[in-house]
Amino acid sequence: MGLFTGIWVVVLGTLGGSSFIVSRRPDAQEVIDQLAPYQGWIGAISALWGGFTLVSQLLNLGSMAGAPLVWWTMTANGAVLLALGLLLGVGVLKSFDYGAEAKEKIDQTVQALSPYQVTLGLVGIGLGIWTLVYSLLL
Repeated sequence: MGLFTGIWVVVLGTLGGSSFIVSRRPDAQEVIDQLAPYQGWIGAISALWGGFTLVSQLLNLGSMAGAPLVWWTMTANGAVLLALGLLLGVGVLKSFDYGAEAKEKIDQTVQALSPYQVTLGLVGIGLGIWTLVYSLLL
């Protein structure tokens, strides 16, 4: 699983849930402002990474029998990376040379996910912390 994945998902979750975090802890705005210029690229990389992780996990269903907790954790990480990555990296992803149909599909997906951005961000923070703890202790 890895420490890097856990840290990345926590950072991505922090960006996704930034409005909620700042409403609870206004002093967090300074840290979030330092990450904000890179939000698009963090999101785009996360979306690609999440898509790859989900495909890998689905192709490796056999490992679920041997290590179900690892399989479910990585699958959840992939889903959060993909969803938040699309939400945060939509501008960068649309700048790539896809066809008009692909850009329209990205817009539809982002529109469907946008009401859940803060929830996904908070889930991402929790999942990232779980990934870090799991990686360090088990």
